[in-house]
Amino acid sequence: MADENPDKKNKQAKAKKAATGTGKSKKSAEKKADGKAPAKKATAKKTESKAAKKETKKAAAKKEAPKKAAKAKKAPAKKAAPKPPATAPVVRASARYVRIAPRKARLIADQVRGMHIEKARALLQFSPRGAAGDIQKLIDSAAANAENNHDMIGDEMTIKSITVDEGPTLKRFRPRAQGRATPIHKRTSHIAVALTPAED
Repeated sequence: MADENPDKKNKQAKAKKAATGTGKSKKSAEKKADGKAPAKKATAKKTESKAAKKETKKAAAKKEAPKKAAKAKKAPAKKAAPKPPATAPVVRASARYVRIAPRKARLIADQVRGMHIEKARALLQFSPRGAAGDIQKLIDSAAANAENNHDMIGDEMTIKSITVDEGPTLKRFRPRAQGRATPIHKRTSHIAVALTPAED
């Protein structure tokens, strides 16, 4: 009887060990299965999010495509810029180093500016001022340029602009009483005229 009891005890101990081993193995297997399950869920979520992002990008690209096409269609539909109006030809003439003070010449230039060439000639012919002769010669020269260089009628022009600029001053001295010398400034002018065809 004594021999049978230890055998039974050994068998029972082995059975318990086996039972506990299977329990541990079951628990470890369950833990492994639980660990794998969240990993699988996470990967599934990642793939779903990537697919959703791709779909949204495609949808946005589809929406932008018709807009780009519409812009491309509208671009050639722009009207051509209007051509600037044809400007009237301008005939120029200039006289430099004219021996008259600019202040005196400007008085005549202001009277003549904007006038028809025939009226300007009549005014200058009967003007008592000394600068009238020089300005009349310059206007006649500009009219000759129009006829010879631009094939235009010289008598059908208007004075578009006339400017009088100051040239170099000739400095001279005059002897005066008690051994003094007073300066004399002999001023010069640069006169420029521009003519355009008269409007009917």
